[in-house]
Amino acid sequence: MLVVEGGHTLEGTVACSGSKNAFLPIAAAALLTTEPLKVTRVPDLADANLILNILEGLGCEVHRDFENSSITIQAPEEPLGEAGWEDVRKMRGSVYVLGPLLARTGAAKVSLPGGCVIGQRPIDLHLRGLEELGAKVEIDHGHVVASVPGGRLTGAHIYLGGSSGSSVGATANIMMAACLADGETIIEGAACEPEVVDLGRCLIGMGATIEGLGSPRLSIQGVEQLGGCEHEVIPDRIEAGTYVIAGAMTGGRVKVEGCDPGHLSVLLARLHQAGVPFEIGDGFIETQSFNPRDPQEGLRATDVTTLPYPGFPTDLQAQWMALMTLAPGISVITEKIYPDRYMHMPELLRLGADLRRQNAGTAIVVGGKRLSGAPVTASDLRASAALVLAGLVAEGVTEVHRVYHIDRGYERIEDRLSALGAVIRRESDPWVG
Repeated sequence: MLVVEGGHTLEGTVACSGSKNAFLPIAAAALLTTEPLKVTRVPDLADANLILNILEGLGCEVHRDFENSSITIQAPEEPLGEAGWEDVRKMRGSVYVLGPLLARTGAAKVSLPGGCVIGQRPIDLHLRGLEELGAKVEIDHGHVVASVPGGRLTGAHIYLGGSSGSSVGATANIMMAACLADGETIIEGAACEPEVVDLGRCLIGMGATIEGLGSPRLSIQGVEQLGGCEHEVIPDRIEAGTYVIAGAMTGGRVKVEGCDPGHLSVLLARLHQAGVPFEIGDGFIETQSFNPRDPQEGLRATDVTTLPYPGFPTDLQAQWMALMTLAPGISVITEKIYPDRYMHMPELLRLGADLRRQNAGTAIVVGGKRLSGAPVTASDLRASAALVLAGLVAEGVTEVHRVYHIDRGYERIEDRLSALGAVIRRESDPWVG
């Protein structure tokens, strides 16, 4: 567990890690070639190790050099075709191996993925897209079993929009599979997230032909084979946003270096609207000193709605809610991506926040109330971060239990926050056997 003593202003500089959500599909892309794929700026995270374990289970050679934030992956001539339940169940991102395996070998068997408990997250768009490319797909005893009757996928015109908008995972999976398909594949309703663009750039470095990255329409011309390359992962915009919000909540001068402010334009717009002073520059965002609770110049209640990129990120919704507990007045948070992603609310209530669910997908925050430390339980990755942020400003001590979730997306968060002046430590968790 993480034990957080509230009331300390954060000051200093924190370096942004490489993006977890970019690295996972890039690692899976190594299955598309027999040549080495070297990836740099790799975050040292539980999820990164999980995808590497899965690739090793498929026969890949993996050289881990986390000291230098580098990973080299080389797939065999004939990768094993099955990714089993033991590792796949722990992380939704493990489904990224499905498209590359199918494209490279003509067959794949991948356990249905697990991950955070934030509501229903089906992979129907992944499966539908692969079927459009000519695959035969069925669910059998908890596994996705896919095959290509002709041995090679065929390019197609595919629409990947879903009920919550574009799908990052489905776009990545189909884009990877299409690189080795015969002919041209057009993806309409493609996700525009920076992580998808980063994957595309890596694939182009491997020899793929892709046009339209960053737009809702992608064109992929299939090639006979791909090669290896060296690719640097983009900075993690969610980690950067979390530390920026931490600086805003404590009223301190916190500089997040090595990030891309352009990836967080909507967050920065909402922070400005909320009265948070900050500066941006080439590769950094820095919050400025102010009193968040000042009635005149402090935080202002500000509404947000999560949407696909470039909208407000769903992965920063919980952290934003923690920030809004300090802002006098009423703010409305509308979750359009995962309407059930509010499992942090009962725990914030334990700290004294005034919150309620209005209807499906909408939460009301009555801010400006005093928060006080208490034991709380993390339900998922971003909820963990929100509870730690709330603990930074709560009176007394907050114990955040089951923080193994946070290790999936934040490198040694207690060390980084401590370096900024937080009083936080990790202890063994009696609630975890």
